[in-house]
Amino acid sequence: MSVFGIPNVSPALEQDLADGLVKVEELLNSHIKGSYPLVEETSHHLVAAGGKRLRPLLTLISSHLGDSSRYGVIEAAVVCELTHLATLYHDDVMDEALLRRGVESANSRWGNTVAILTGDYLFAKVSNLLADLGPEAVRLQARTFERLVIGQIMETQGPAAGQDPLAHYLQVVADKTASLISTSARFGALLAGASAQIVETVTTFGEEIGIAFQLADDVIDIVSESGLSGKTPGTDLREGVPTLVTLNVMKSTNPADRELQALLQAPIESETVVAEVLVALRAHPALDESRVQLLQVAQKARLALGPLPICDATAALFSLCETVIDRSH
Repeated sequence: MSVFGIPNVSPALEQDLADGLVKVEELLNSHIKGSYPLVEETSHHLVAAGGKRLRPLLTLISSHLGDSSRYGVIEAAVVCELTHLATLYHDDVMDEALLRRGVESANSRWGNTVAILTGDYLFAKVSNLLADLGPEAVRLQARTFERLVIGQIMETQGPAAGQDPLAHYLQVVADKTASLISTSARFGALLAGASAQIVETVTTFGEEIGIAFQLADDVIDIVSESGLSGKTPGTDLREGVPTLVTLNVMKSTNPADRELQALLQAPIESETVVAEVLVALRAHPALDESRVQLLQVAQKARLALGPLPICDATAALFSLCETVIDRSH
């Protein structure tokens, strides 16, 4: 297992990725510096809190399908991570979150106005980096940002009358989560000068693996033991957030599920009830159904990689599919 949590990464590629991520961290920290101390403090808040750095890692892996040393690869990786961080500041305001990545959220510490403006500041820093990467990169980022916003609005509004809630949810996941992961992969191949076929291939892969990551998180929220996964089980239940597992329960026509369905229609405040619902969900057929759906998406991601050349980077992308599946067990 590599230091990135991806199995079977070649030693040479692992070292290149590690070196690349060091450069990403250096640029990430230096680029968000500003002339106003409070802005610098708030913008560094979530950078310093860490995170998986999945998006820049995917940019770096995809860049090895071309010339990974070309200018723009590291910058694009930072663009993707800064975009992700900016959305987290805004998400926490909308969710009234108290914590993010194990630390006090920016909105909790400095208030909603400062948190929102910090997210805006990071988007401004993203634009500054993009200006040197050319119009194609700017256009790609704009289209990605459009999908991020639409996904958030769709989640806020909920499904339309008569719309299948599960289909609505999967579209939200595609726009709100998978779009930026897909763009991260595309940036890496594009700026490394890879062929058009490779660029399109990793873009499709990124979309599918991005959806799979979110669906795996949905399963993890139910099955994880506290402290082992880095996520407190039942978080989505407490917030009343629909997930793949709960939506599969909600579509059940079994009369025995009516009590559970009633509990899932609103945030659950009682920790006792959360524990009881977790026990019920872990024993419910919806959990296995959700795992099957996750496997199907991960398989689509694998199949998308078919046109890629046989190389260390392709092998790492295949291994990433296995990592997603393993996370949910």
